[in-house]
Amino acid sequence: MIDLKLLNPLIRQISEDRGLPEEKILEAVEAALAAAYKKEYGKKAQIVKAKINPETGETKFWQVKIVVDPSEILNPEEEAEEIAENNENKKIKFNPEKHILLEEALKINSKIKPGEEIIYPLEVKEDFSRIAAQTAKQVILQKLHELEKETIISEFKDKEEKVVSGTIQRIEKKVIYVDLGKTFGVLFPNEGIPGEHYKIGERKKFYVLRLEDKGHGPVIILSRAHPKFVSKLFETEVPEIAEGVVEIKSISREPGNRTKIAVSSNEENIDPVGSCVGQKGTRVATIIDELNGERIDIIPFSEEPAKYVADALGPAQVKETEVIPERREVRVFVPPEQISLAIGKNGQNVRLAAKLTGWKIDVRSAIAPEEIIEGGTAEAEANEKQEGSNNLDNINEEQD
Repeated sequence: MIDLKLLNPLIRQISEDRGLPEEKILEAVEAALAAAYKKEYGKKAQIVKAKINPETGETKFWQVKIVVDPSEILNPEEEAEEIAENNENKKIKFNPEKHILLEEALKINSKIKPGEEIIYPLEVKEDFSRIAAQTAKQVILQKLHELEKETIISEFKDKEEKVVSGTIQRIEKKVIYVDLGKTFGVLFPNEGIPGEHYKIGERKKFYVLRLEDKGHGPVIILSRAHPKFVSKLFETEVPEIAEGVVEIKSISREPGNRTKIAVSSNEENIDPVGSCVGQKGTRVATIIDELNGERIDIIPFSEEPAKYVADALGPAQVKETEVIPERREVRVFVPPEQISLAIGKNGQNVRLAAKLTGWKIDVRSAIAPEEIIEGGTAEAEANEKQEGSNNLDNINEEQD
């Protein structure tokens, strides 16, 4: 067993090593001692608690009994009926080791009420068998693990849909394990940027998709492919977005290739596009570097479909537009030499523009307006909400 006189520095060391509050570690040690006491000297149904003075090592033990009213106790007939009907017990099965009748409890404390506790001091014991000591060890390890789990859940629950930094720890079967400090994050192949290569020891930024609490402990699911990763990077680099002066209205992305983002300003004298680009392009350049050269088009948001779609098709120059509200479609007419630019490689530019604006786009030649161009039409699909992989079966807990 632990030398209780050395408990205080030991608790402090565990607190520093594991990043846990000292008072919680002390509670874990007290629970472990109570479990050892019960194993060695108590009975199975007893509720035993321990209290330690961390400065002196002095320990006190109590047996706890819960006050119950006779009306709350199951009689044998009721118990059989509950079991037969497979109902949840609304009454309790009385056990003299952990319960005390209200009538008896009132003799000890005249103000006691059902549900409250009566405590009985127990004789202090210092000698525990090997089995009791092993029980104490198991309890304290379990409690510390639960505390670490609670701390991680509390910390990263607040970081969902935010950007965090981490170091690539290892790579197994294309799954990237990222050291985030108190825990690790997992980047599945479908959440990485296509064509991006990762090196062990490399530090990168990641978007926290969600926290998965499965198996032995919480796992942080990360992404670099999610559209919101780009918008969160803009929040970091552009003070006007962080302050709410400039707002990201929509974003569409094909990770590793191109992103389109529509922004608006809540103040007339603030240029939303200029704010995002930064002086000499420094702000957007920082984000492009983080995305390994992914192209980013920043356009002003507009309530006018014709203008919004025309801007979204940039850098192509639109000559004329025709809005068809009943089909939520915008027909766009461009000079012949601008057609390939408007459509983009494999239709990427028109596809991203349609996703960004929420309007179906039909690109046509200004000199042949009736002619439908192959690959020139894109549906107004909703921005993809990438949720990452649910396959955590092969993720082993490594936090112990």
